[in-house]
Amino acid sequence: MRLWLFALLGWAGIIFLLSSFSNPPGPRAPEWHSYAAHTVEYAVFGFLAFSTLRSARPGAALRALAFAAWVIAVLYGLSDEFHQSFVPGRHASPKDMAFDALGAAVGIALALLVRRRTGRCSQA
Repeated sequence: MRLWLFALLGWAGIIFLLSSFSNPPGPRAPEWHSYAAHTVEYAVFGFLAFSTLRSARPGAALRALAFAAWVIAVLYGLSDEFHQSFVPGRHASPKDMAFDALGAAVGIALALLVRRRTGRCSQA
């Protein structure tokens, strides 16, 4: 469990750090780049959150773990958007939050798929 927890906390730290930078002046990338970045960031977060919970509670129902991991990721995404609202040149965005939630769901689904394919998943 420790390895997954350290990976999750490290990834949360990276997200926090990236959110601490102001948007640079000048031409901006297309908006879809930002949405793709949010989706990928939180897919990794969701994967790590699920894996951490699964290693801490190996006998728990997978649906309950998946839902708990998704809630953790969404709450962290909310806190990240709140944090961004204090960074000059940044703002909180409901669209970003939606892509965070989507990414978390994708990451959790991927974690479930990996567990199923490697034979480590016996519960639905």
